[in-house]
This record gives sequence, structure tokens and C-alpha cells, in this order.
Amino acid sequence: MQAGLSAAYELDLWGRIRSGIQAEEFRAEASFYDYQSAAMTLSAEISMTWFQLLTAQKQLELTNQQIETNEDIIRLIRARFTSGQIRAVDILRQEQLLESTRDQKIFYETEVSLLQNQLAVLLGRPPQNENFITERNLPELPPLPNTGLPLELIRRRPDVQQAYNLVLAADREMAQAIRSKYPRLSFDLSAQARSNNYNNLFRDWAYTLAGNLVAPLLYGGRLRAEVDRTEALKNQQLYLYGQTVLTAFREVEDALIREQKQKERIEVLERRLDLAQKTNKQLRLEFLNGLSEYLDVLLSLDQEQQLQRDVLDARQTLLEHRISLYRTLAGGFETERTDSVEF
Repeated sequence: MQAGLSAAYELDLWGRIRSGIQAEEFRAEASFYDYQSAAMTLSAEISMTWFQLLTAQKQLELTNQQIETNEDIIRLIRARFTSGQIRAVDILRQEQLLESTRDQKIFYETEVSLLQNQLAVLLGRPPQNENFITERNLPELPPLPNTGLPLELIRRRPDVQQAYNLVLAADREMAQAIRSKYPRLSFDLSAQARSNNYNNLFRDWAYTLAGNLVAPLLYGGRLRAEVDRTEALKNQQLYLYGQTVLTAFREVEDALIREQKQKERIEVLERRLDLAQKTNKQLRLEFLNGLSEYLDVLLSLDQEQQLQRDVLDARQTLLEHRISLYRTLAGGFETERTDSVEF
């Protein structure tokens, strides 16, 4: 009968093992914040795709209305052509506008189908052209959120917290490398039993102890190089952390500026659209009374319809800027790990 037992244990005299454990804990925390960043990115992508789909649907409805308007105008000017009040080239020009509008319709039909497929994939569903449209109007933009103090932004941004934890992990790895230069005190216990006789109990303790004490002297250059390497990595992570903080501040300011300027642009587009509608109405009256050429009416109509599409696109862009602002502020994020986070 024979049985054996072995065990090894190292006394953490200088905190080398503890530093290694702390480094891994900080890296695990950084991975959690990386998961938060990915979840926020996915949420923002889903929201943007939803508003793009809603806008494409509105553009398709608008294009159908414009096609009906252009067809009505063609019927009108053809009737005037038979009475000799309009030239044939004017009919051709109006038909060109009609075909251009039909081309726009095909474009938006394609966009609706593609965005439905994209949204389905983002939601984890097979792209089978599901109909996601339940609300036909773009939502009203809520008031601007409170951006808070810069320190609050740093605390709630997961990418900043990830970079910070990577700095802490690099610092602990550097501490581990420094403490590896010191002698170690470890024990290797092995025992063997055969017919109730024990041999070599506490074997090689002296050799193990001597080796651990002398090893830092023999490998001093390599251990110092490891310290320099970990210090360089720590400085790199520290610089990356500082850059991440500055980028976070810039992204918030950029989002605020974009939203403000987009609101101003929408106001300008709406004024232009109002003026184009009034101009088009006046030119139609003049054309019916024989006071203006139909080319002026055609150009005015084309401009009005393009402005209608531009206003819809601008409102969608404004919503996307607001989503970007929410994302940069990183507010209202909850996970299974954190039941509620105050932002």
C-alpha cells in the first residue's frame, strides 16, 4: 500500500500576490464597464434606426402625396394644351418632375424595407420584413437634459470608468513587478507513506528557501526590466485615461452645439418652405390668368416638394443629435448588476 501528499504555500510578505489579485479585480471591473458601453451603443443604434425607419415611412407617404399632386397638374395643363393655352414642352417638363417623384418613391420604399431588416437584426429577430411602424409621427423633442458637473460626467461615463480601472490595474501590476524583486518565502510539503513508514517529510525545505532568497540576485536585471515595462504600461493607460476624459467633455459640447444649430436650421427650412408654398400659390394664380410662364410654376413646385423632404430629414437629424447627447451623458443606464444608478 502506498499513498502520497504534497502541498505548496507562499507567504505574501511584500503583498506581491495581493497586488496581482487586485489587478485582476480592476480588470474585471473594466470589462463590466466595457459591457455597459456596448449596451449603450446598441441602445443608441436601435433608437436611431427606429427614427430613420419612421422618417423613411413619412417620406414615402409624402412622396405619394406629391405624385398625386403632380398627376393632377399634368391633367390640368393637358386640358389647357388642347385649348392652345400652353406649350407641349411644359407638359414634358411636368412629366419629368412626375417621373423624378416616382423615382424618389422607389428610393424610400427600398429604405423602408432595408431599415426594417436592420432593426429586426438589432432586436435579435430574423429579417423578414416585419412591420415595426405603429406610430406615424416623429415625436416632439423633450427639453434638454441637465448635463450636470464635469465630475458627475466622469463618474457615470462607462468608457471613462473603464479607462480608470485599467489605470488602477496597471498600477497594481507595476506594484506586483516591484515586489517580485524581493525574496520570497514559500514552503513545499510532501510526504509518502508505505506500510506505515513515512519518509522525506518536509523534503527540500531548505533548498526551496535558499532558492527563493537567492533568485532576486540572479535575475535582478530581468526583474528590473519587468518593472520598467509595467511602469511604461501604467503611464500609457494614464495618458489614455486623460484623453478619454477630454473626449467625453468634447462629445457633450459637440452634441449640444449640433442640436442647437440643427434647431436653427429647421427654423430656416420651415420659413423657406412657407415662402415656397406662398410663392407657388401666387405663381399658379398668375399662370391661370396668363400672367406668368409655366416654367416658373414648375420650378417653384419642385423647390417646394424638395423643401418638404428636407424638413423631414432635418427633424430626424435633430432626434439623432438628441440620442447622441443622451449617449454622451450616459444617463439612466441600468443592468442586472446595478439595480439603479443615479446619474
